[in-house]
Amino acid sequence: MTQTAPAADSKSETTQHFDVAIVGAGISGIGAAFHLKAQCPGASFVILEAQDSFGGTWITHRYPGIRSDSDLYTFGYRFKPWLGKPIATAEEILAYLGEVIDDNGLDAHIRYRHRIGRARWSSADNLWTLEGSRESDGAAFRFTANFLWMCQGYYRHEKGYTPEWEGMETFAGRIVHPQSWPEDLHCAGKKVVVIGSGATAATLIPAIAGGCDHVTMLQRSPTYYITGRNANALADTLRELDLNAEWIHDIIRRKVLFDQAAFTRRCFSEPEAVKTELLSAVRAYLGEDYDVEAHFSPKYRPWRQRIAFIPDGDLFQEIRSKRASVVTDEIERFTPSGVLTKSGKMLEADIVVTATGFNLNVLGDIDFAIDGEPLSFSDTVTYRGTMFVGVPNMAWVFGYFRSSWTLRVDLVGDFVCRLLNHMRSNGLSKVVPSLRPEDSEMPLSPWIDPENFNPGYVVRSGHLLPKQGNKPEWRHSHDYEVDKETLAAADLSDGTLVYG
Repeated sequence: MTQTAPAADSKSETTQHFDVAIVGAGISGIGAAFHLKAQCPGASFVILEAQDSFGGTWITHRYPGIRSDSDLYTFGYRFKPWLGKPIATAEEILAYLGEVIDDNGLDAHIRYRHRIGRARWSSADNLWTLEGSRESDGAAFRFTANFLWMCQGYYRHEKGYTPEWEGMETFAGRIVHPQSWPEDLHCAGKKVVVIGSGATAATLIPAIAGGCDHVTMLQRSPTYYITGRNANALADTLRELDLNAEWIHDIIRRKVLFDQAAFTRRCFSEPEAVKTELLSAVRAYLGEDYDVEAHFSPKYRPWRQRIAFIPDGDLFQEIRSKRASVVTDEIERFTPSGVLTKSGKMLEADIVVTATGFNLNVLGDIDFAIDGEPLSFSDTVTYRGTMFVGVPNMAWVFGYFRSSWTLRVDLVGDFVCRLLNHMRSNGLSKVVPSLRPEDSEMPLSPWIDPENFNPGYVVRSGHLLPKQGNKPEWRHSHDYEVDKETLAAADLSDGTLVYG
């Protein structure tokens, strides 16, 4: 399997030019490269990746038990059948991505350990210039590209989000964030407190509970979970019938999307019924005597925050076995021996894991400028959640919250390739989304409606994101069922895209 590209041996700064520069070699960047190679034959491209291998989040996070919280029939690509269990480990996902790279000859296009510091657009040249340094030797690099495809994700890989609590400096044990899991950290025989109850905590706790003295999940407020077998009965049946793998992948993908859309609609139309069902599934594991209402009944309606999938109920099995427990409370302060809650409960700990989320990152923390003017993306308006008003020759992949991220990778891939082919066939070198006269008084709203979806990282950093309007051209729907129709049907000549 493809692992890493060798570092360049020259320390001199040179300029290399490509038709398209893709930023990021995670699941978005690899998908973008596949679509570009398949749909825009002959276009030259480079993938610039700051880390030392491909995979993005799947190599950044190395905590025990890391796995997907989306099924791989939709988290996998449309074009590459998934052959394993619906919920996959990081190792399995990396193997899958490695196969995509190897099967399509993408490794020759990737430049690892290339961290971009600046991106400059020149209207005089109709070019992006990307400058930065190689992590391997500190040498400067410069690339120019006709089109820039941002696929770097939406959080800062270098450091996760950990709140500041009183007394943290007095704690005698170790405080770690899952995003920066130390290789020398061993939990065997230790008392561990995991702060948080999202997908990371729900994944980590079952992976370590069996070897720890005890694990406590400390949450300020409960989270919704979905339980189920880590299997897809229909997929298993179709495999028994010896059907083509591509057919099976497409059928299961459609069925999963159908079921997910129906579930999402029910979360809005009958939230109390959905809540009852979710809590009943938890109660089936923990028993009638467990206080499910206190620890697993959120105050918000289902799907206002992401719902973590618990394969085979492994988190609840650890709680029922008494190897893990849940405390719903706020933190008063850290002490030398652990964490004191506001209700006065002392949680003894040798290790505290802050599974408290991440820091939202807007377009890789790169310093952008357009013709010498600094660019603040929060001042822009999105075009279909993919491009930005006033920003030429650039697309961004921002996936879904309630569906698999990769679904949008495929849709944006189709759209960008269609746009590039349109420009090439018409001899055009520049495209920039622009508000039409009839859009000038259009009311603007946040990139994400907090009444619709409000996880912590959005509440903390949503102001950094672009705005959206109230017309289809200027919205990011965050809805795959909508996007698969509107992106494919988007009129490239309706006046919202201005060419040059």
